[in-house]
Order: sequence, then C-alpha cells, then structure tokens
Amino acid sequence: MIVARIVKAALAGSVAVFALLVTFDNITDYRSNYTFVQHVLSMDTTFPGNALMYRAITNPALWNAGYLLIIFGEGLTGFAWMIGCVQMLNSLRASPVVFNRSKRFVVLGAGLGFSVWYCAFTVVGGEWFLMWQSPTWNGQLAAFKVYMTLLGVLIFVNQADGEL
Repeated sequence: MIVARIVKAALAGSVAVFALLVTFDNITDYRSNYTFVQHVLSMDTTFPGNALMYRAITNPALWNAGYLLIIFGEGLTGFAWMIGCVQMLNSLRASPVVFNRSKRFVVLGAGLGFSVWYCAFTVVGGEWFLMWQSPTWNGQLAAFKVYMTLLGVLIFVNQADGEL
C-alpha cells in the first residue's frame, strides 16, 4: 500500500530531522551540553563517597573528546536516517524487493542512534559514570525516549512491503 510506504518515509525523515537538529544544536550551543558531559564524566554530582569514583574523568580534553564523539554519532545517525528517507521516497512505486532494499540506511541509522542514546547515555553515562545518581545531570529518561522512538520507527519501517 502506497500510504504505508509514504508514512514509513515520513517517519524516517522525522527521525532524521530530529537527529540533525540535535547535532546542529550541540554544535551551535556547544557549551550547554558540554557542561552536561563534564559533570557526568567527572561524577561530581553522584552520591558522596561512592566507591566507584575512581572512574571519574576530570581532564577537559577528554570531556571535549567524549562530547565530540557524541555529536559525531548524532550527526551520522541523522544522515543515515535522511538517506533512508530519500531512498524510500525514490522507490515509493518500485517493486517490494526494491522498496524493502531502500530501507537499509534506516536500519543503519537506528543502529547508530541506539549506540548513541542507549550505549553512550544509558550504559556508559548511566551505569559506568553513575549518571543515575545525579539529581541534576541525569539524561537517562530523555535518552530512553529517543532510543525507544528509534526502535519503534525501525520496527514499523522494517515491516515487509508487498505489491502496490
């Protein structure tokens, strides 16, 4: 059905715009989220006296490197979803095989986005650097909303499409 194909492309485009906007915001307002990364990596707002403080990173060069890696991942995520959107739009009226093949960058984008918002924020930030202990610098809920959205869109887009 053409409507389902259009919706799949539109959802992929929406995710692309989100990830690219996050990337743009982090580049143009670098300081705001750099401060977030600084506090998470330095673990300065975790529970006082916790036994895992040896994990803290207090080197500003490493804070910048970590933040730049996050921005890079967000940007790659956005571009992959955008390419997937464009490829799906370009094959809207194509055979099911061609249209289903056009989704491969959506799958790549979902994997990249999951790496950023789940692996980086939830696993590394949340558990390794104990972000969950911080009343101020805890981005786990926001990250959860993003990676669950990515997975939900991926599941819908990845459903096989038949003949029109």
